[in-house]
Amino acid sequence: MSDEGFRLISERFKCLSEPMRLRLIYALMDGEKSVGELVEETNGLQANVSKHLGILLDAGILLRRKEGLRAYYRIADETVYELCDLVCGSLEERLSLELQSLSG
Repeated sequence: MSDEGFRLISERFKCLSEPMRLRLIYALMDGEKSVGELVEETNGLQANVSKHLGILLDAGILLRRKEGLRAYYRIADETVYELCDLVCGSLEERLSLELQSLSG
């Protein structure tokens, strides 16, 4: 793989390394939502949520649709769910093994 390829992969992981961005992705799993809905679901501040939505949008993970004064976001790259499932499954397995070693 080229250096540019590794840089792009690194940028994607960097984008997903922030807990609020993961919360936003999780909140969008069941479909498109407005900024206000995402603020409410994530218990975030509007400025902070908007900043992170912008980062996810720039990374190509989200799409935005404007309707009047409102902006609606949805997942553009559904492979992000597969990646999250892989990481969550791996973490779950590791924690289960650690728990077994502590109790066993």
